[in-house]
Amino acid sequence: MHEPANNRHQALIALLLIAPMPSLGVIMAMVVAPGAIGKTIFTATKIWLLVFPAAWYLLVEKGRRSWSPPHRGGLAIGAASGAVIAGIIVVGAWLVGVQHMDLAPLRAEVQKMGLNMALPYLAGAAGWTFANSLMEEYVYRWFVFRQCETLMRGPWAVVASAAIFTAHHVIAVSQYLDPLLAILASAGVFAGGVIWSWLYMRYRSIWPGWLSHVLADIAVFGVGWFLLFGMV
Repeated sequence: MHEPANNRHQALIALLLIAPMPSLGVIMAMVVAPGAIGKTIFTATKIWLLVFPAAWYLLVEKGRRSWSPPHRGGLAIGAASGAVIAGIIVVGAWLVGVQHMDLAPLRAEVQKMGLNMALPYLAGAAGWTFANSLMEEYVYRWFVFRQCETLMRGPWAVVASAAIFTAHHVIAVSQYLDPLLAILASAGVFAGGVIWSWLYMRYRSIWPGWLSHVLADIAVFGVGWFLLFGMV
């Protein structure tokens, strides 16, 4: 069943207005203008990602406010998928021997962010794990996936939204990870995006994907802790 042309045009415009923003923010902050200007632009793109989807939904799509309740369930499979992803991250990091790679760029980036001490690292990890993951589910699954779904069939929308989700992560990790690790990390982000988009398509709620996302991020920051601070 095809969407009306007007809906498809709206969805395309919405994607054009949001999809490039994360990559723009990362490029400016990490490549083109690291420093005050880059940070300002990065912050502006974050605010745009937070405000634009809700504004578009309420003002253009004329939608109703909702907290995306999991009426269809999915929390259990969300938790299970997150546990599997977390296990793959930990085992995969050990198999590729991340502890033996050149960690100087990673340490420099962490220090630049002020997260090179244990307590700031834990605070940053907690914020990223619980708050940033929620924002990403809101942006990429609730908003971007729905726009993609208006333009293409569900499975292709899953792939497209996952690719959009992955783009800025590729730019970011390539700045401070070993090339092999950057490729593996980017592939992992894409796989996660596919899983979380599928969870949204199946259950029509961001919460199963968010739960899975949280567990994956806990594993990521756990590996990061091991690399930066050791086992203590």
